[in-house]
Amino acid sequence: MNPKPWWNKLGHRSLVLLVGVYCLFPIYFMLIQSLKGAREDVFGNPFFVRAPTFENFEELFQREPEVRGFVGDALRRSYPFFDWLTNTLIVFAGSVAVVLAASVAAGYALGRLRPPGYRWWRRAIFATYVIPQTILFVPLYQVVLALGLDDNLVALLLIYPTLALPFGVWVLSIYFERLPREIEEAALIEGASRPVVFFRIILPMSRPVLVAAGIFALGTIASDFMIASLFLLTQYNQTVAAGLGTMDVSLDELSVVAGINLLAIPVVAFCAIFARGYVRGLTAAMLEGA
Repeated sequence: MNPKPWWNKLGHRSLVLLVGVYCLFPIYFMLIQSLKGAREDVFGNPFFVRAPTFENFEELFQREPEVRGFVGDALRRSYPFFDWLTNTLIVFAGSVAVVLAASVAAGYALGRLRPPGYRWWRRAIFATYVIPQTILFVPLYQVVLALGLDDNLVALLLIYPTLALPFGVWVLSIYFERLPREIEEAALIEGASRPVVFFRIILPMSRPVLVAAGIFALGTIASDFMIASLFLLTQYNQTVAAGLGTMDVSLDELSVVAGINLLAIPVVAFCAIFARGYVRGLTAAMLEGA
């Protein structure tokens, strides 16, 4: 095979560089803005920071009375950002755990045990992912009110998994269906029970697909603002996304940007670290099955 000409490689690398800059520039810009003071934000360069400061992040965690004086008593309020961050971590961890547990159970049943009509049910489950979620908000809100879960984090722990569950069930069912059955049968012949085979053999082999489903669930949940702001009304019960929406951007612009960074950068970093595992998981599910 003849090697590619140098201009072909240059064009490919330039395209990759351009896409990388396009994806990373918003993160860079938001980080720069969060490190600026009030004066530099107005008179400084929008793309650089000369005197970095963490005062915007410090203000988020200040737990003072209802207001902080700035030019009067009601211009700079105090926000319970630590409570928002705690609620967000609880919702993230609980929702991703529910998605993975339910996806593994349903995916194994649909892909491995093959109940009657399993192919139709798997397609129906995946089809629910493309249904606009906004259509379900009104009856969903009535259900939440009937259960007494309005303004409660439990409501999000019940709603958020439904956003990512169809994808998790779909990708895991495909993986379990294409996983060679000889592995499972050999263990059963050796005397291992089906639960032992599942937890000690099948589940460890499914790690890449679990990573893919977990990253997808985390990205879906982290990008939500509307559901959290709709069901969580009390300030101390809100997540970071919903809480930042209640802040006065005209007065607390830099603090809002700092809060967005504290939410977005860890999620982006986590997804970047496990990006290879995400691709391996999708590849294993779609092509290899093992």
